[in-house]
Amino acid sequence: MNANYKQAFTKGLLIENPVFRLVLGTCPTLAVSTAAVNGLGMGAAATFVLVCSNIVISLLRKVIPGKVRLPAFIVVIAGFTTIVQMLVKAYLPAIDKALGIYLPLIVVNCIILGRAEAYASKNSVALSALDGLGMGVGFTAALIVMGGIRELFGSGTLFGWPDGGLVTPVTVFVLPAGGFFVFGILIWLTNRLSDKLSAPKAECSSCAACPAANMCHSAADPEGKEN
Repeated sequence: MNANYKQAFTKGLLIENPVFRLVLGTCPTLAVSTAAVNGLGMGAAATFVLVCSNIVISLLRKVIPGKVRLPAFIVVIAGFTTIVQMLVKAYLPAIDKALGIYLPLIVVNCIILGRAEAYASKNSVALSALDGLGMGVGFTAALIVMGGIRELFGSGTLFGWPDGGLVTPVTVFVLPAGGFFVFGILIWLTNRLSDKLSAPKAECSSCAACPAANMCHSAADPEGKEN
């Protein structure tokens, strides 16, 4: 896979995760992440809208006048949001009820509008589609992880299945306070992991330029003899 295509997809998974690194979409994240299945439903819906809107906006990027680009982007996003809302209402009524107002509010989700403005309007269709897919998968994963933790420790279930008494439920985890607590912990963990993965590896150009060269030589050859 071309490096640009690979980067377009993978950056949204961790390095530029929209929830834990860019801290976007915080309102729906905290509101719907009381259960893992809610996170999966919201993430899948947002991913569909992200990919489809990125493709259309990339196709029309040279046609849409700059002065009206944001209203045009919102119209495109609203169209796909309406489609996904109708599908969820028809086939997944329980998910539709659980997500409530946050499903139609995908139209003004800052992650989707932000990718349209910052990426899809400036890049090719293929790159824009991969960017939308990567950001969507990253968003979905964040919601599932956060929802799973809150559901497990707050309700004693995971995806609706009892944990068999493994964890004693603590109600605060399904309350807003618990949501903020889990959110903060996951942001910290993600930042630590992302910084560790993206940190440049130290390289040694030569022993002569190293200030610890004498110590290394002494440790390797205590008698000062060269091998």
